[in-house]
Amino acid sequence: MAGGRGSRLHMGEKPLAKLFGRPLIDYVALAIEDSSIDRIFVATTDNVPCTREWCMERGLEVVQTGGYGYVADMIEAVKNAGVLDPIMIIMADLPLVTSDLIDDIIEVYEQRPEPALSTHTPLDLHSRLGRRPDSLFNYGGRLIVPAGINVLDGSDIEREQEDFHLILERIELAVNVNVADDLRLCERIMQGDIL
Repeated sequence: MAGGRGSRLHMGEKPLAKLFGRPLIDYVALAIEDSSIDRIFVATTDNVPCTREWCMERGLEVVQTGGYGYVADMIEAVKNAGVLDPIMIIMADLPLVTSDLIDDIIEVYEQRPEPALSTHTPLDLHSRLGRRPDSLFNYGGRLIVPAGINVLDGSDIEREQEDFHLILERIELAVNVNVADDLRLCERIMQGDIL
């Protein structure tokens, strides 16, 4: 998912915002390419024409969506891509994600009976990082934050699907880039200043 405006970041198209000289989306695309996933679709909107061009130059398949919001665009992207199998949905603003983590999530999904899986991090991880998350849920008495990676059944994408809440205390999932401070935090983590 790479079609949002990125208005809070103030650096142009968010997927192309630079982290150590590379676009955020490049980190995510490379992690997916190095994982067991066999096909990548990038969902874009009219908000991100340069991102769409970057993806096409890099040989990634682009699926255009209407820019009506995350859920509506996700549904439209899956339908336009014609995916009927399980599909991982991942945000383009998760530059710390790794191929091993992606494969670990897939492995858990394949062992679960639920048709969908959502990833979360515990709120206390965000607190230790000095972050204030945008969304927060109480799940069984535990405060958790959506991580921006989900697996859904593509054949039933227009319906709400029962999902397994995978809660991981992984710093790679706790930092999605919304503001400039998030970029600086990613830099510190990548340099080993925060473990």
